[in-house]
Amino acid sequence: MNIDKKNKTVVVAMSGGVDSSVAALLLKEQGYNCIGVTMKLLDYAITGDLVNYDNACCSIESVNDAKLVCDKLGIPHHVLNFSRQFYDSVIDDFITQYLEGKTPNPCVICNKKIKWQALIERSREFGADYIATGHYARVRFNPQTGRYELLKGLYPEKDQSYALWAITQESLAHTLFPLGEFTKPQIREIAERSDLVTAKKKESMDICFVPNNDYKGFLTSTVENLQYRVQHGELVTVEGEVVGHHRGYPFFTIGQRRGLGKGFGRPMYVVDIDAKHNRVIIGEEKYLYSTELIAKSVNFVSVAHAQDGLRAQVKIRYKSPAAAATVYSLDHDRVRVVFDEAQKAVTPGQSAVFYDGDRVLGGGIIESFKRKIAIEAHRKIEQEME
Repeated sequence: MNIDKKNKTVVVAMSGGVDSSVAALLLKEQGYNCIGVTMKLLDYAITGDLVNYDNACCSIESVNDAKLVCDKLGIPHHVLNFSRQFYDSVIDDFITQYLEGKTPNPCVICNKKIKWQALIERSREFGADYIATGHYARVRFNPQTGRYELLKGLYPEKDQSYALWAITQESLAHTLFPLGEFTKPQIREIAERSDLVTAKKKESMDICFVPNNDYKGFLTSTVENLQYRVQHGELVTVEGEVVGHHRGYPFFTIGQRRGLGKGFGRPMYVVDIDAKHNRVIIGEEKYLYSTELIAKSVNFVSVAHAQDGLRAQVKIRYKSPAAAATVYSLDHDRVRVVFDEAQKAVTPGQSAVFYDGDRVLGGGIIESFKRKIAIEAHRKIEQEME
């Protein structure tokens, strides 16, 4: 994306990690007027157990590291409090989704509602023309379509475009991704060469408000009496036979194999979650495959729509390979995705992201799926309830 950098101001989201540190360094070297901003996301009055969590994105250590980097670069640094918006938009949604038996991706919501929508609004107070982050992705303007296109980062191992599909055209127009053409080792090398305090800082892979990826611990400490409300739920086979009990449906996800017990005589997986009746449905691997899905809250990025059927490569989770499919528009924010070959463990709450090569065509939140092999459990449950 060609930009006249003279007198252009950029608010750089500074997490206190090496990626955002180098993002600020590169932009300053390119001639931008940079302002470092660290977003305070966690409200310790609500999540007090995180106050000593070293990997939290807005820990005291992270804020201090961001400030030290800004001081070295000779740019101002500010801490902005987004904790209320973060709880209402991200944490509350995370809890709600799990209580509905889904498996959410909070980073997608955070990117849309906080790191772009809220931060862009606040960046105007600084007179900023753009915001920038340390994500490994790219953005460019296509003069033929008049749209800003979101592209994969050139370093496949760190490409983060999957979590960025919800960024709107208006937001992309004011976004810079300075790391999009670099590898992670190159970023480390630049940081070390520039003697940045974050050069060798360990990268956190956890969700910032869920220490050690302990979703059960977070949910039980946050939702009052959750363990007592969901314990002793039934473990049901795809045929509808009750074969045991579980510790609570929110602590399971589709495709999970651990925690189901033994004695089935064959490998068993979670194939569905019935939040209404606190039941976890289990079955053999063949029941995990789905031929299509419905996605909601869809945002088209590099294209305007998929009205007549859009051929795409579709990813149903961050680490999964993309699969060939056709995307059909249903209404203003829902689509139907039909796969060429059935996909394993399609999971409501996760994102379905549509690609054409390196271009992100769009994406949405998986709402439901069509199973390749139907199961009887739900029909039998409903009959019992009549």
